Formats: sequence, structure tokens, C-alpha cells
Amino acid sequence: MSTVNPQPLWEPSRDQIAQARITTFQTWAAEHHGAPADGGYAALHRWSVDELDTFWKAVTEWFDVRFSTPCARVLGDRSMPGAQWFPGATLNYAEHALRATASRADEAALLYVDETHDPRPVTWAELRRQVGSLAAELRSLGVRPGDRVSGYLPNIPQAVVALLATAAVGGVWTSCAPDFGARSVLDRFQQVEPVVLFTVDGYRYGGKEHDRRDTVAELRRELPTLRAVVHIPLLGTEAPDGALDWSALTAADTEPVFEQVPFDHPLWVLYSSGTTGLPKAIVQSQGGILVEHLKQLGLHCDLGPEDRFFWYTSTGWMMWNFLVSGLLTGTTIVLYDGSPGFPDTGAQWRIAERTGATLYGTSAAYVMACRKAGVHPSRDFDLSAVKCVATTGSPLPPDGFRWLHDEVRDDLWIASVSGGTDVCSCFAGAVPTLPVHIGELQAPGLGTDLQSWDPSGKPLTDEVGELVVTNPMPSMPIRFWNDPDGTRYHDSYFDTYPGVWRHGDWITITSRGSVVIHGRSDSTLNRQGVRMGSADIYEAVERLPEIRESLVIGVEQPDGGYWMPLFVHLAPGATLDDDLRGRIKKTIREQLSPRHVPDEIIEVPGVPHTLTGKRIEVPVKRLLQGTPLEKAVNPGSIDNLGLLAFYEELARKRA
Repeated sequence: MSTVNPQPLWEPSRDQIAQARITTFQTWAAEHHGAPADGGYAALHRWSVDELDTFWKAVTEWFDVRFSTPCARVLGDRSMPGAQWFPGATLNYAEHALRATASRADEAALLYVDETHDPRPVTWAELRRQVGSLAAELRSLGVRPGDRVSGYLPNIPQAVVALLATAAVGGVWTSCAPDFGARSVLDRFQQVEPVVLFTVDGYRYGGKEHDRRDTVAELRRELPTLRAVVHIPLLGTEAPDGALDWSALTAADTEPVFEQVPFDHPLWVLYSSGTTGLPKAIVQSQGGILVEHLKQLGLHCDLGPEDRFFWYTSTGWMMWNFLVSGLLTGTTIVLYDGSPGFPDTGAQWRIAERTGATLYGTSAAYVMACRKAGVHPSRDFDLSAVKCVATTGSPLPPDGFRWLHDEVRDDLWIASVSGGTDVCSCFAGAVPTLPVHIGELQAPGLGTDLQSWDPSGKPLTDEVGELVVTNPMPSMPIRFWNDPDGTRYHDSYFDTYPGVWRHGDWITITSRGSVVIHGRSDSTLNRQGVRMGSADIYEAVERLPEIRESLVIGVEQPDGGYWMPLFVHLAPGATLDDDLRGRIKKTIREQLSPRHVPDEIIEVPGVPHTLTGKRIEVPVKRLLQGTPLEKAVNPGSIDNLGLLAFYEELARKRA
């Protein structure tokens, strides 16, 4: 990777830098905590990782975190895993999420929109009232601190109310989207044994209604720990026998009572994709999420009371939890429940226009789909309110940066971000005071000592290495559920470099301090010692108009050889002939590396993904190595299980 300084695609103006919250924070932290007043973001970041305790203390003061019991110190133990944050402190996440009610009671906390109706506001006062009513009802149902409360819900206001009411009583929230099948949900919820289940009767997606009452009945049968089921009639049906009605539980005018819990008290359980086994049940803490999300949303995303925050997500993805935390900064959050591409590919841009979103987040895959479909956002929609478009889920290819710049606005802040469900935050991404370079994330996050390491643990600059984090982050898991001795947690992140978090991504940290993500390191393409991430291949190949999507796998052979097929899902009307094969190979040879030209190019009926939209490379690799389907993949974690039959049959033929 070149160390030269290319022209940035975008640079913040002097006024934008001066007005950014991170600039004000740096000035204040210099005055009160010895942070560097000069040197911009790079100096602030260096201080934040060198003086970790002081930095996080500054964050809690700057955002006025309310500790009902103060802490003795910031970090009781900084070893990983097992770091102890703010020992002795007590607080409540939901209390902070509803604080803006005091000054903005009649303004919108939530804007809710679906495929059929215009945005509907829920005011701060109404949100707080419903949370107070529901929290009191949960207590009357016997929900106590530490009890698990689950939601089988779409991205609707009731889901936000249920999460906040659960947090208010000290319960532990966990959710799945209603497009998850019963087996997928049970693989998750059975691990944590919920006492309450919030459900809908169905949902609307792609212009159709999807009835989920049979699935809900199965969940009720298979979750013996449930004491109560709450019915939300999204499609207008009657509550099933024995279920409580949502409207009755949220009707009272009750001031919420916020249980004051230890900093490391569990807030929610998130789940890994679970493509090769039971999903990991990842437990994150009330305090850790509170301070990490205040930093991430308030400083990196530059969100405040005047903003509207829209991220296309579902309740089965960590980005939904991240979106809800927009409330911590007093921001109005936009909840969209529907298809990302209905009635047409430009659907999300239409939502951004209709809700006046100032920060609009989506997946890199959606941006590339818009580019392929010839969508023209700025021509067709009024996006004048949008200051930033952020992307995650996979690396945003260079063409995605160019397309956003050309088709949305040439002074648009484009924030490609990368993190993980594991920390429910970003390792690297948005910084409002730094330039944006094509194909690069702006910088590592504050307080995050992000490095790229070689196999021996030596830091690399301008070279591809393993993504590691060498100091603890407050939102790192406090544990996995049903992992009593911590073995599974340790083996997931700390077995490669003892005491250092290894995430499983290939990255480059440039000499300018920016970050490039190359894809998962456990599905790395290693040809003759030259490593390349799969994302680099996808970015090049999917520029060809005939290629709808692709999947590349590197398979170590029993004889020591290496087979690297490229699977292509073609656009309608395209044919995989010798001409197209030749152009694919030429593209990879000239743009990437002659060593990474695939051994075979194979047309497939589709590319399988996890339920959160990530291509499943490792399970396909295992299938191609002869692992039986039932051992190679967890069926409940895949969006289209039928697609795997193709890869299974191919493995059988090759054997």
C-alpha cells in the first residue's frame, strides 16, 4: 500500500472543524484533563490511548454521566479479558436515554415510518410515559434485575419502549427480528431463558403482510421459562390465549423508576451470526455501552439534539441497539420498518428525505446495489439535510465512495465504519474533523488502541495484518452466556495474542493514520504466501455489470495444494461465457494480483448470507473441504439455506 498522500475525496471546512463536538471536547479536555490542545485528532487519539483512565473519566464528565454511587477509580483491572471498569459505580442506561425529556418534552424522540405511512412522531414525554408504565408492569410480573426479557419484534417504537423499560428495571434485553424463523430464534433465546417475550402477530415487508402467529406459538411452547407473553397487534389480530395486550401495559401515566445497577450489570445480549454452530450469546454492560455509545455517537458521529439519526437496520442486528443509543445524545432517531428496496431500489433515500435525516446509515451492499441500479439520489430526492452517509456491514469499495460523492453531494461526509457485534461499536470510522480518502476509514476511534499485527505480534504500518486492540474498551463483552469458566470468550478473541483482542479481520493502518479493511482473516486468500482479503476481490469483480454478486474461497487441499474458485451470481440476462471469464481474470490480474486470479469461475444460483447480510465464506469453505452440511453450518443462521445445496453437490462431485 502506498504511503503517498493522495488528494482526499472530502475535507471538512474550517467552520465544520470548529463547530464539531469533538473539537469542543478536545479544548475542554485540554483545560481540565491535560489533553493536547494542538495537533488535532491524531494528538487527541494518542492521548486517549496513552491516558486511558483519564480519557474515559473525561468522557463521563463531558457527557454528565450520572453515577448514583461514584466509582473508586476508572479501571480496577485492565487485563483482557476481564477488565473492570468503574468499580463500585452504579447508574442506569435508560435514565440517560430519556434525559432529554426535561428540556424537549414535546419534541420527537422517535420518528416511525414503514412502507405504508408517513413518519409518525413519538415525543420524548410520551416515550418516557410508556417506559414508566411498562417498567411498572414488568416489576408487577416479577421481573427483577438480571432477568432476561426478549423481543420478537420489527423496528417499531414498541421495541424501543420494551428495551428501555427492561433496562429501567435492571433486566437484560435480547431481541430477534420477525423474519428469523423459529429455529433461529430458539437457538438464541433458549440460551438465555427469558421470563417475558414481546411479540408481534406479523410484519409488513416488500408490500406484503407476513403472519408470524404460528412461529410465536412455537416460541411459546419451546421457551418454558416464560412467565408472560405480550402481544403487539401490528397486523390487527386479537391477542392469543394467555397473552397480555401491549396497550394495557403502556396505558398508565407512571413516572419511570430507574433501578441503579453496577456499572458492569448486563444491559443486553447480542448474538454472533452463528454460521458454524450455536450463536455466541454476547453480554454487554449498562455502563460500558452507555459510555462507549456516548463517545461514538456524540463525538465521532457528531450527533446532538438538532439531529435526526436514521440507520437502516433490524432488531436482529447490533446496529439497531446502536441506533436506539442515539437517544443518549438527545437525538431524534428514525425507525424504519420495511424492505430496504421497496417499492424500488431508492427506498432508503426516500426515507432519508421524508424524515429529514442528518446522519443516514446503511450497508455497503445497499450503496453498491444503488450504483448498479442507476439510482440518482440527489436528482430524485431532497437530501439537503443529510450531512453524513455512513456505511458498515462490509467494507465500502472505492467505487462506493465515488458514487456517493458524485450522486449525493460533492461536499458529503462519507463515513465507512467497522466494528462488530462483539463490542456493539466501531473500532474505526467516522471523525468529523478529518479528511476522507477513497477506500479508507478515517481513523481508529478514541480510546481504541487499534493496531495491525503480523503473526509474531509486531505492529505494521502500510502493510496488511491482523486487526488487534491492545487495550480494553468499555463495551467489550463482560462474558458470554453459558460460558461459566470463560473458555469460549477467551478462545474467541484472545487465543492468538495473549492479553490482546484479535478480531478476525485483515486491516492496513496507513502512515496517514487511516484504516483499510480487507475482509475476514479466517477466510483469507493466501496464494504463495501473498495474503489478500476477499473484499478486495469483490470490489474489483463486482464492478463488471454482468456480476450481481460474487463469493471467493481459498481451499487448502489434502495434497498441499490450494484451490481458489470464484463463484459468480450473474445479473439478469448475463451469460458466463469465455469472454466474461476472460474479463473477470483480467480485472483481478491487473487491478489486484496475478497470484489471485481464480482457478475456476463458477456460476451459482445465488450467494448465501447470514441473517444480517454478510456473505458466508467459512461455512462454504468447510463444505468444499468435505464437511457435512449439518456440521459446516448452523441452518438457522442462513438467509437462504437452499443455496448451500449447490456448494454441497459441487464438493461431492469434486470428491
